[in-house]
Amino acid sequence: MSKRDVLGRYRGSMIGVAWSFFNPIFMLAVYTFVFSFVFKSRWGVETEEGQGSFAVILFAGMVVHGLFAECVNRAPSLLLNNINYVKKVVFPLEILPWTTLISALFHTMISVLVLLMAELLLMHSLPWTVILLPLVWLPFVIAIMGVSWFLASLGVYLRDVVQMTSLLTMVLMFMSPVFYPLSALPEKYQAWLLLNPLTFMIEQTRQIVVWGSLPDWGGLLIYTVCACLIAWLGFAWFQKTRGGFADVL
Repeated sequence: MSKRDVLGRYRGSMIGVAWSFFNPIFMLAVYTFVFSFVFKSRWGVETEEGQGSFAVILFAGMVVHGLFAECVNRAPSLLLNNINYVKKVVFPLEILPWTTLISALFHTMISVLVLLMAELLLMHSLPWTVILLPLVWLPFVIAIMGVSWFLASLGVYLRDVVQMTSLLTMVLMFMSPVFYPLSALPEKYQAWLLLNPLTFMIEQTRQIVVWGSLPDWGGLLIYTVCACLIAWLGFAWFQKTRGGFADVL
């Protein structure tokens, strides 16, 4: 189902799935030109490759937010778009959010590949800590699944959720350290920003992919516990409410 979702997105186009590779390259090129050459932005830390480093750092945050946004925005309409599966008593509806997540991870991995290529080209280095990225992202994926289960169920009973999630992901993009470092905020506000589930993951992604530092293992452990709790609550809610799906739809 995930494969069909990926191929279906590009069905009828001339170059097909290759668009999933060219899209992030185009976006990275735009970020590099606008922020590095037009605005001449700096991240707040001096690097030898100042012009290209800002675009790489920015794109790293955009990749994390993009994975979250794609899954969350599509979750409320998952069951609405698959009514034929809802009516099949033997079909495991709980796997529908997984198909969306796997599809989103496919595009995210391509974006990560583009990010690493850009880092090697613009910053002339690639830290070995990049290999830790799957380990760091594992609790993030678990948390996304919990949120997706909750929203998929809620979207059946409350159709406004589709509109709400689009607004929420847009707000989270600006309330996360995507366009600015966490250290740019006054210390008393940093703790509030850390309540955003994207903040810690964006910061840790940059630590291992851009700066070449080891992740915050203590913070990652706390994040994992919270992610598992979110996944458990989301799945429990989904199972509790699934009995009314067919009647409502």
